Amino acid sequence: MLVKNPSLSNDEQISAMLLRYEIEQFNSVYATVLDDQRLADWAEMFTEDASYVVLSRENEDRGHPVGLIYCENRGMIRDRAFALEKTAMFAPRYLRHMISNVQVTGEADGGGIRARANYLVLQVLFDRPDATIHQVGTYNDIFRRTETGLKLAQRRCVYDNLLVPNALCIPV
Repeated sequence: MLVKNPSLSNDEQISAMLLRYEIEQFNSVYATVLDDQRLADWAEMFTEDASYVVLSRENEDRGHPVGLIYCENRGMIRDRAFALEKTAMFAPRYLRHMISNVQVTGEADGGGIRARANYLVLQVLFDRPDATIHQVGTYNDIFRRTETGLKLAQRRCVYDNLLVPNALCIPV
């Protein structure tokens, strides 16, 4: 049962539900783009000044900024996408990204939208019959509205895995 927030008017509650739905739709497209390995399209889901970081829960909890993947802007994200599509060599695989429990957590500086969601990435290597958990964690995001819709100004992927597969080159 949903609990009505008495401090919000009906119009405000509807606006909040629509915003959450918009973020869920964004994340659905994000997952599909990565599952289809359309990495150039993935890079365009970020603002020009976006940051994209993949780091361990341990580093996040201790305030250490060091991540396994660290991109400071869309140019770096595009470079990563290009390298993976054109030059990287790794075993062929299918990926499935599951994104759930989306929460809009507030407003960020400059009018951005703070949100959070859980993610799970499953992988199936072409030469193996089973699916394995590649990574599980939380997205901590800041979205920004643009002329073309929502884009990520920041995505911090905080993974819970104790061990990280050696194929972490693929975006989560």
